[in-house]
Amino acid sequence: MLVTAGFECLDSDKTIREVILKDPLVMDAIRGKFGAIVLREDGSVDRSKLASVVFARDEDRIWLEELTHPCLFQIWRSELQAKPDKLWALEVPLLFEKQLEIWFDFIVCVASSSEQQLARLEQRGIPRPLAEQRISKQLPLAHKIELSDIVLWNDGSISFLQSQVDVMIADLRKRAVRIP
Repeated sequence: MLVTAGFECLDSDKTIREVILKDPLVMDAIRGKFGAIVLREDGSVDRSKLASVVFARDEDRIWLEELTHPCLFQIWRSELQAKPDKLWALEVPLLFEKQLEIWFDFIVCVASSSEQQLARLEQRGIPRPLAEQRISKQLPLAHKIELSDIVLWNDGSISFLQSQVDVMIADLRKRAVRIP
């Protein structure tokens, strides 16, 4: 929806999945830390197996974040510097947990009920216990809502979410944020 409104978007999870976890140095580090248990037959990282390992032990999750996040931040910097005149929207699931608020002009939280969040993770193929485990490692949603500048509620239809995005963009224009 934001791309349609003229924003350039970076999805942090997608960048980790499609770029960083395929980087040979990152793959070697993961292989060295966890062994073949988190790899596919072709030697690539099996994200579901890796998630099972790292969400079971905080030390392993933190190690992986310390490995991948600097790579992610460098990609952000490169992308933002390559197109400095563009409007950017970055999707950052661990924004508050990693104290990254200072990077951004304003924070939008897209929120939904716990049941909806779990159902969506299950639809993406994540078993409920692992989905619950992942969510438990994040700041509570109520706290994220308190810390955000704008909250969009995403329990309804796509058209309802679109109407909220439209209102948000109109409001940003009124605040003199440079929106096309």
